[in-house]
Parts: sequence; structure tokens; C-alpha cells
Amino acid sequence: MYKTSYPYGKPSLVVRNLMPENKETPIEFLEDHVVDNKLFYRRNHFLYPQLTNEGFWLPINGFIHSPALFSMKDLLRLPSKTIKVVMECAGNKRHFFEPKVFGEQWEKGAISQGYWKGVPLKSLLELVGVKNGAKEVVFEGYDYGEKTNLDQVVPFSRSLPLEKAMHPDTIIAYEYNQQPIGFQHGYPLRLIVPQWYAMASVKWLKQITVVDNEFNGPFQTDDYVYYPKNDNNSDSYPVTFMNVNSTIQKPLHMQILQTGKHIIKGIAWTGKGIISKVEISINNGESWHKAIIVNQAMEPYGWVAWRWEWSALDRGEYTILSRAADSLNRIQPLLPFWNRKGYGYNAVDKIKVKIE
Repeated sequence: MYKTSYPYGKPSLVVRNLMPENKETPIEFLEDHVVDNKLFYRRNHFLYPQLTNEGFWLPINGFIHSPALFSMKDLLRLPSKTIKVVMECAGNKRHFFEPKVFGEQWEKGAISQGYWKGVPLKSLLELVGVKNGAKEVVFEGYDYGEKTNLDQVVPFSRSLPLEKAMHPDTIIAYEYNQQPIGFQHGYPLRLIVPQWYAMASVKWLKQITVVDNEFNGPFQTDDYVYYPKNDNNSDSYPVTFMNVNSTIQKPLHMQILQTGKHIIKGIAWTGKGIISKVEISINNGESWHKAIIVNQAMEPYGWVAWRWEWSALDRGEYTILSRAADSLNRIQPLLPFWNRKGYGYNAVDKIKVKIE
């Protein structure tokens, strides 16, 4: 059992919306590398689904040789794997875009991580036999509702390219942190797609369909698409891998501190490769200092913790920045890539503090 201790009182989720429920993880106050169910951020497009016994069966059909219906007992009997995965909403940090964009105004807490256990999707697809010519695998959740810009009721459905679906670490999960997945996070079955933004990890799995064409559901071709321009859809492309990113957890933004030594600390993550470097600036980017990465050798899909000791001897106001780089030489930019729906914000993190 993975437990998190809070010696000075337990934080709680930050509310962004109630219907549907959207709440942030109190990321600044997390001390551990595992986020429990109660503090895992919640992102919903619709109201929670009403599950029946059918939710404990998983059909796989479509462009395959042997359509099958897998029960929970079937899945539990198959070889499993447990992986630690960062789950970040594609809209994390949307609040910080300028000009502002519409959508849930997430600050820094639409991100969590923990240990997911399940069956590799590849194992299931090999059992049913994918036909030659298959292109994508479509995942439909039990959650559904009206999509306002379409004026129609739709389920939450998304697809993966066959190559990503067959990756050995793409799993059908049934446990989170050694417990059944919480209902708010996809119980009883959830797709887990490491390195991609969390919209790909479809909750409350209802069915899986292999197709020989490109899936064009609204959460594939309308939402979760980068639209770089305001007036048309030219140059648009899909949201997939997480950007390299970092967050300062301590000190807090606009905090007043005394002169002396202070630890600046936070987390960094990426959707490609691993984090190779984190740098800190205490003068709004004029100079940079290399932070210590605390757990660089840990699981490849998790975030890393970092820290840097600051000797704050002079009184005044300071702008503190953090920027991360990964092993593919991707580095956080000073300015974010603005896009109409506010996805993938990864500009250097910034806080201000005052030393008295």
C-alpha cells in the first residue's frame, strides 16, 4: 500500500467546476512521489457514468480475426505489469496563457502520478488477432453527454495509432497504488498510455474497436487538437506526447520570506526521453543555476523531484524561474506556444517572492 504522510495537515483538491466535476491536485503541497486517490486531480467532460455489471466485461471487436469478450477474471488471470506514470491533463496551466483562452482554467494542479497495474493491451490484441491493414484502435468510455458545439449526445471516445496501442507499456489497468481504481478515475477498467497527455487514457472502458481507417470522433478531431491560429484551422495538429515541463512547489507564489537559506524545490517531467537537467533563476532569467535532481534514476514515466539551496541575503522582491530539459534536447521555452484551446502549456515556471 502506498501512503502519503502530511504532518502539518492534509491538503485538499482545488475546485474548478462541479458539474461536471473538475478539481486540481494541490501540487504545491505534495511531499511524496505518489498521489493517492483522494488527491488525484479529476477531469471530466460529462457527469459520472452509471455503471452496471456490463462494466466488468470488456469487448474487443472490429478489424480482428476473433472478436472476444474479456471478463475481469480473464484479465486478472493474464500476465500483468505495474508502471509509475505521470498523468497530466492537456489543459494543465491553461490559466497562464496570454491572451486568455476559453476552457477550464487549470493552474498547476491538473497533474498527478502513481502506480497503475494492468494487462498490456498488446497481449489482448494478440489474443484476438489484428488483421493486416489495421490502422488504429478506438477506445470508448461509459461516460457520455451533450457536446455543446455539436448539439448532440456523444460518448467520450478516442483512438491510438496501432503502433502506440501495441507498445508493451500501454495497459488496461484495474489497480491504482495497489487498490482498485477509484470510481472517479475510471473504475473498473482504464486505459493507461504513458508519455501522452491524459486525454488518451480513456476512463470507464466500455469497448475496444480495431479499425482500418482514421477515427474522427469529436474528442479526436475537434478537441485535443492544437489550433495555432485564431481565425481558422490551418496548421492544426493533434495533441499527443507531453511537453517537457516543470513546476516550482516551494516557495509559494507571492510568499514573504526572511533573509537566510531557503530550499527552492519542485518537479519536472517529459513525454519523450527522460529529464536531463533542471535550472533555477532567481533574477527573472538573467542567470541560471543547476538544480539537484533527487530521483533521476527512477521509473522512466514518472516525474523527477529537484531542489536548489538559495542563500537569500538581500531584501527585496525576486522573480524565480525553473526550466527543465530532457534527453531529446527539448527545453522549456520562455514563452508558451499559444493555441486557441489552450493545450500543452510548458513555458518556464515563474513565481515571485519577497525577502524581508
